[in-house]
Amino acid sequence: MDKFKVVMNLVQKRQTSLGFGLIPLLTGGAEQIFSTFAFKCPCSDWSFAYGAVSLLVPAAALLILGYMLSNKTWKLFTGLCLRRSKLFRLNYICGCLNVFLQITSVAMIAPVSWVAISLLNGVYFECMVTGFNVTARHLCQVSERSHSCQVELHKLPCDKTSIPPAERDAILKTIRAQSQVLGWLLIASIMFSSLLLTCVARCQSPVSYMRLKFWKDYAKEENYFFNSYAAVHAKKLAERNIKSFFEMTTPEPQSTPPRQAWEKISKFYRFDTMDKYYSTVHKYVETCKNPKDPARAVSVKSSVTDLSNPAALAFVDEGTMML
Repeated sequence: MDKFKVVMNLVQKRQTSLGFGLIPLLTGGAEQIFSTFAFKCPCSDWSFAYGAVSLLVPAAALLILGYMLSNKTWKLFTGLCLRRSKLFRLNYICGCLNVFLQITSVAMIAPVSWVAISLLNGVYFECMVTGFNVTARHLCQVSERSHSCQVELHKLPCDKTSIPPAERDAILKTIRAQSQVLGWLLIASIMFSSLLLTCVARCQSPVSYMRLKFWKDYAKEENYFFNSYAAVHAKKLAERNIKSFFEMTTPEPQSTPPRQAWEKISKFYRFDTMDKYYSTVHKYVETCKNPKDPARAVSVKSSVTDLSNPAALAFVDEGTMML
């Protein structure tokens, strides 16, 4: 688990510079290892199920992992059941769906990479297709012994058939070619969709290019300092409490943000053209005149809950990957 955390931290640090390029690279490496050392086509009636599971189930697992590692996922669902009065409002539901789609677009990177690389490799697709009876007649057209080819098609990946080697190689080349065509089409469609969505998001950006670049840098640095300071503050508070417990002394006073402050900065960022704030933390420290006095802190109920946000500013609430 510790090694996995190191890898995910590395991915998080390189997201901006590589544009999530490291995630497909790690996924491709995992797929190559699995297909080489773990995947063994049974060449039986289980071939279709085994190939389909090997192709799709790891992708589904990576999708679920993407949701779990997203900071936005837990920001959206934490306390959601307690906000029952808002759950039936149409604008609130649409806002939740909008955020969920943003989470999904990022979480889909790893599973789509797995499926695309698996199709380019072809071993899963080969096992799956040879075990599917519907495709037997089409694939065995190149064989002179069509009937025996259809009967023994599921044994083709294991080279345990009476089909001549030349015909066997021709059928397998056809299957691998189909798999690679599907893989390249998937990659091209995903790249085109990503480009189109990025262009649409940037076209509707409420801020200029240089300010957006500065905003991303600020969000990254704020998240880094928040995590560092929170760790130090938690360590000091825990040390004070444990020291007071064992030494049976009165604990030294230590200021901690009130509940209202935590709830304020835990909300989704809401863009306003009249504001100059780059995050919920930024807005809180600017609008709360005396953070040490809870009575004078900004009321949580007074703020409007709005999950809608320009797509170009979706990075504001991303933070780091959760584990």
